[in-house]
Amino acid sequence: MKHLKFLLVGALLGIVLVKSEAASWYRIYEMFRFQSFHMYGIIGTAVISGILFFLITKYKRVKNSQNEPIVFPNKDNGFTRYIVGGTIFGLGWALVGACPGPMYVILGTGVYSMIIVIIAALIGTFIYGVLKDKLPH
Repeated sequence: MKHLKFLLVGALLGIVLVKSEAASWYRIYEMFRFQSFHMYGIIGTAVISGILFFLITKYKRVKNSQNEPIVFPNKDNGFTRYIVGGTIFGLGWALVGACPGPMYVILGTGVYSMIIVIIAALIGTFIYGVLKDKLPH
């Protein structure tokens, strides 16, 4: 019962992703071919909303559920790692036709081949965790 709110928020997010067609392979395909503004509009709205919520949280000193102030640690400078990581992420996204976020939503819509992608993503995450200390970042 304690975690029911997370399940409900996840289900609501899944419904929004499906209804907005953000989890649609065809919409993602259109985006990577620069044929439609649909996905760029969704991503742009998410980026602008994230920036606004970040600034509001930072300057209003918003507190979390344990009544502690939310603190944002400074990030290390590393232009190259963001370019390389973003390129790998984008290539994987284009190859699979799904961002990691809606992979489970796509599976829930009945695309059972997404199980292979989810397993590959979990293996890749595990490998990164093992090699993290040896990587130059």
